[in-house]
Amino acid sequence: MRDFREEEELGKAYDSKLMKRLLSYAKPYWKILLLCIVLLLIVTGVELARPYLIQRAIDDHINVQNIPQVSFPDSPPEEVDYLEIDGNYLVRQNQLEEEYPDLERHQFIRYEGHYFLVPTFTDNPERVEITGEPDNFTAIIGEENYPARSLTSEEIAELREEDFAGITRIALFLLSIMIAGFIFHYLEVFLLHKTSQQIIYNMRQEIFSHLQQMSLAYFDKNPVGRLVTRVTNDTETLNDMYSQVIVTLFKDIFMLGGIIIIMLALNVELTLITFAIMPLVIVVSIIFRYFAREAYRKVRVRLAKINATISENISGIEIIQIFNQQRRKFKEFSNINEDYYDATMRHILVYAIFRPAMDLLYSLALAILIWYGGGRVLQSTLSFGVLYAFTDYIRRFFQPINDLTEKYNTLQSAMASAERIFKILDTEEEIADPEEPLPLPAKLTGKVKFEEVWFSYDEEEWVLKDINLTIKPGETVALVGATGAGKSSLIKLLSRFYDVQQGKITVDGKDIRSYPRRELRQHIGVVLQEVFLFTGTIAENISLHRQDISQEEIIQAAKYVNAHKFISRLKNGYEHEVQERGSTFSAGEKQLIAFARTLAFDPDILVLDEATSNIDTETELLIQDALYKLTENRTTIVIAHRLSTIQHADRIVVMHKGKIREMGDHQELLDKGGIYYDLYQLQYKDQLLPEENQKEKKTS
Repeated sequence: MRDFREEEELGKAYDSKLMKRLLSYAKPYWKILLLCIVLLLIVTGVELARPYLIQRAIDDHINVQNIPQVSFPDSPPEEVDYLEIDGNYLVRQNQLEEEYPDLERHQFIRYEGHYFLVPTFTDNPERVEITGEPDNFTAIIGEENYPARSLTSEEIAELREEDFAGITRIALFLLSIMIAGFIFHYLEVFLLHKTSQQIIYNMRQEIFSHLQQMSLAYFDKNPVGRLVTRVTNDTETLNDMYSQVIVTLFKDIFMLGGIIIIMLALNVELTLITFAIMPLVIVVSIIFRYFAREAYRKVRVRLAKINATISENISGIEIIQIFNQQRRKFKEFSNINEDYYDATMRHILVYAIFRPAMDLLYSLALAILIWYGGGRVLQSTLSFGVLYAFTDYIRRFFQPINDLTEKYNTLQSAMASAERIFKILDTEEEIADPEEPLPLPAKLTGKVKFEEVWFSYDEEEWVLKDINLTIKPGETVALVGATGAGKSSLIKLLSRFYDVQQGKITVDGKDIRSYPRRELRQHIGVVLQEVFLFTGTIAENISLHRQDISQEEIIQAAKYVNAHKFISRLKNGYEHEVQERGSTFSAGEKQLIAFARTLAFDPDILVLDEATSNIDTETELLIQDALYKLTENRTTIVIAHRLSTIQHADRIVVMHKGKIREMGDHQELLDKGGIYYDLYQLQYKDQLLPEENQKEKKTS
């Protein structure tokens, strides 16, 4: 399982080169992303404004007993609110720009549900005791007694009128900015996720397009499941990074910076005391980063093993059941599943320790704040509103820290995914079009020539050795030989799925490497042994969505290859829906559809790669008739193990271990008594054609 470990091995948690490349995909949308950052700044401002507004409401309009009232014997300054009692004009000191040290200070005391006016000021109004009877109340403050005047309901209403108005203004303003914050937050989330999806859409398109251009050699080295994971899972991981890290990271920064600034503006000393635990927060975060990365790496490795095991078992379920391997495979999966469980539990343990640790540090900071700030409030050197704001801000301060741990997890996953995706995109095409390609005519004559062709898949063992073969226009040439002789390799080279290492292949006298691959393949029709049918209708599988192939041409092609009969029996005929890979059709029916597909494209060169090996005898008879029509006036290369399908070929080429050993028509090769004769004897020893049967009797 080493290959899976290597694939899932993580690089750096943050790689500046990878990040720069990832940001290049976001560059076309920089204006929208900048707008999202601005919207995040506004949303952050709204969130930070809430504790501050509540603090202002508490200190300026709710808890006002600790604010002295300046008594003006004459009219007070203009543009200030005042309360006239017994000929004096009382103005709240926090409304005045000057100190007025020579004027008396009064204070409103709330005692047992009633308001009293006392001609002095104390820092501890809660300790004031009111005694006496109506019209003769006394305020006892420490060892001093002061006359206390009881306020009427009208005076109380006038006293608190501005406070009620102020609270209403703050509440309405708070509601307004919350609604605005909701709207801005909605726009930010919508625009950010839409942009992230657009970025991933473009990236997924690029990966898929790049994969389509890769040669077959690339897919020989990379399992399909792994490539599918790159296009789906890894791009989705990058989507999480674009939508949850890159832009929203600014919100965490804005939040932390804004909280520190506001707390310093409210009270520098209390801010420094509260943040005394910050070194502990930094140490815990560093420790978490190390253990979280290690735990995450192990989870990814174990998960890759589980995916590989499940994929292998589902693909080979038939063999597993035939040979009763369920118990062994279950035990094997159970061990891998247990490893994954253990790795996941370690990952959970890291987070289970970190989050409570951060909560503990938050509680410690809150305890310090209440202990120190509460004492200051009791000493009347700190307002209760400021203490409340600090408790709210310290709670909000730890939230981005917890969010940053999630972003770290997403970031390291994104770096691993980006590395794997860019590895695909950086893989250059092994089979490339020429810089100045030659144009192909609308119709080829179909002359194919292999000149001293040498080819190897791994550059170590030659599959084809010094192949020289000329196929004339309109000629039908059959390639036969044992498995591994190199027959299929020849047609893969002809279609430029691979390129030769030595020699060249020409079509109509020109090296095929001088033609654009797309145009070359439009002139070559291939029917493979394993027919691949796409999800869609039968008609779409025959035309492959080419608009220039009409419904009549589709039906005509099906009739030519004798596929029309079974298609007509289907419920919806040519509009019958094909299930995945054509699982509801027999091998013979799929081959007939493949023949119809090839005929509909009307290629100049036809290649049949063991196209009749999976067909029953009855279907083979149907195809024999179609083959005459398909190969008429068309250069045809037939690869077959069934010699009955190629007996009427113009020439039969016998290959053995990558070389051409014999060449001639059916009868010539039989008369020669070589490799072809041996193959024929093996296949038809008991079913010789009449003339060969008679010939054998005469010989004996």
